[in-house]
Amino acid sequence: MGIDLKAGGRNKKVHRTAPKSDNVYLKLLVKLYRFLVRRTESKFNKVILKRLFQSKANRAPMSLSKLSTFMKGKETKVAVIVGTVTDDVRLFDVPKLTVAALRFTETARARIVKAGGECMTFDQLALARPTGKDTLLLRGPKSQREANKHFGKAPGVPGSSTKPYVRSEGRKFEKARGRRKSCGYKN
Repeated sequence: MGIDLKAGGRNKKVHRTAPKSDNVYLKLLVKLYRFLVRRTESKFNKVILKRLFQSKANRAPMSLSKLSTFMKGKETKVAVIVGTVTDDVRLFDVPKLTVAALRFTETARARIVKAGGECMTFDQLALARPTGKDTLLLRGPKSQREANKHFGKAPGVPGSSTKPYVRSEGRKFEKARGRRKSCGYKN
């Protein structure tokens, strides 16, 4: 059986064109940014729209400490994160920041506001900066998920630092052969 080329042939478009989520607020944001992409010549809006479609694993959270590091010397700009802004207890002093994000954790929002900063939503950002002028588009580290630590060369193979899937952490679990010289070999 062949491919019906008249009906469109192979599906070559594998990227998302809409979010998988049924969240009505997200759908409204998509509607708004579709309009902005159509009516403005701004690449910024295209990127925001593309990121709104992404899965949760690809919308990695960003901590306040990382945010403050990236915003050093750029205090007049608005930090834009299509994802969650989380608190970091290791950061002692939070600088005055203007941040637009999909979500803020309670403590992160409280600390930003207490420092005299502002937490914006994406519809507020669209009104304030419709073309993305004076904004800094950031994203969190995607490879820091727990699941990513298990990817790579098989655990136990020489030169591998991949985390094994272990039933339990303890003396009896995966601590003998291949883990020490006295039992067989050590990798």
